[in-house]
Amino acid sequence: MPFHVVLVAPEIPANTGNIARTCAATDTPLHLVDPLGFRLSDRYLKRAGLDYWQHVQLYRYPSWSALVQAHPEARFWCFSVRGKALYTEVTYQPGDWLVFGSESRGLDPMFLETYPSVRIPLRGPVRSLNLSNAVAIALFEALRQQGSLTKD
Repeated sequence: MPFHVVLVAPEIPANTGNIARTCAATDTPLHLVDPLGFRLSDRYLKRAGLDYWQHVQLYRYPSWSALVQAHPEARFWCFSVRGKALYTEVTYQPGDWLVFGSESRGLDPMFLETYPSVRIPLRGPVRSLNLSNAVAIALFEALRQQGSLTKD
């Protein structure tokens, strides 16, 4: 598996559903870190993922430390509006983990102090992108760098 997507404390079920669909379309595992702002049985979550849920490799962890303990070899890239490197200036490697925070708070500053941080540049008056859009931008850049976007 070339990449992993991690959502830390996602709050909006439709965003997570859209991200799950993106993960299914790219054969990318999706990792959810509690607390979730919804139940996995939420109808909006299911609706946003459409009928692709059987294709999603979904994992859930009770905490960030549980995820790190389960995957000590993981190389994390933390995405934030406060990230240091531009997402296009990072060299992604197969197996990298792309980490995103909640819609209202983003990632705790601890993430940006502990792991490499990445940002997607913004113009205009908005504070941040929609979470599902940010995940898609980051994941497709990582896949593009690996040559994984060839047409079948």
